[in-house]
Amino acid sequence: MNQRTLKESFSLTSKGLHTGLNLTVEFCPAPENFGYKIQRTDVEGSALIPALADYVVDTSRCTILSNGREHVGTIEHGLSALYALGIDNCLMKVNGPEFPILDGSARYYVENIRRVGTVCQNAAKQVFVVDETIELYDEKRDSRLILEPADEFSVSTTISFENSIINDQHADLHHLSEYADEYASARTFVFVRDLDPLLSAGLIKGGDLDNAIVIYERKLSQEKYNQLADIMKVPHMDANHLGYIMHRPLVWDNEPARHKLLDIIGDIALVGCPIQGRITAIKPGHSVNTAFARLVRKHLHAYASTTL
Repeated sequence: MNQRTLKESFSLTSKGLHTGLNLTVEFCPAPENFGYKIQRTDVEGSALIPALADYVVDTSRCTILSNGREHVGTIEHGLSALYALGIDNCLMKVNGPEFPILDGSARYYVENIRRVGTVCQNAAKQVFVVDETIELYDEKRDSRLILEPADEFSVSTTISFENSIINDQHADLHHLSEYADEYASARTFVFVRDLDPLLSAGLIKGGDLDNAIVIYERKLSQEKYNQLADIMKVPHMDANHLGYIMHRPLVWDNEPARHKLLDIIGDIALVGCPIQGRITAIKPGHSVNTAFARLVRKHLHAYASTTL
């Protein structure tokens, strides 16, 4: 159970989901006890941004970290892949304020980590072995996350949106060995009704059907639907026909729930070390996920003080 890092670097390029900028992120090997850190290469003299829950400054549609000077967002898919594939130390360099969205999943991160390989380091892996239940309830969002003692790391999640297209969905990862084939390719999703306010807030400038599943679950006027179709760069469709709007079919019937599970792993990576325990998440989201990661870090510090 020693720490691991990448055998060599790899880079990925695509537009940013929220900025629309053409972005490149490079994942690099890092020394023992380095953890996950991010550097903005487009900012002269940029300081490292630790990928820890303490540095989360915003969770509007993605997780955003800041060191007080620079910030970087949409980091959860890359961190999810690192955590799931057992990498402890990695330096990530990005030439803009967010990671590229790629196809909206963690698939290409996983493929490249597998391609370059990993190496075992000399330092022992630091694992937080959960010995008591940790729970967080967000009353505003009716969200609940629970971390319980278990022999392995596992995650169970339930999402509920109370509509005919995507109602209650469940996903269950029993062991991280399932992640690459069963979860990494699950794409992010958005509701048509959310597009207008997101665009008005200056977000999803790079969003399209190549990097997200769009769900049309609430009828709009034909005029309004046509306007949003123009924004999505898709043909005008019948506003009375509800359903999924996407270039590629669903990989799994519960792909949205699987993506939420992927996000949970990316956000829980902000705890700063692997966890031995079972996470149960009901109606998760970046806000409650990262708040939960901060809570777990408090328990981690208490655990370290009593075991070192």
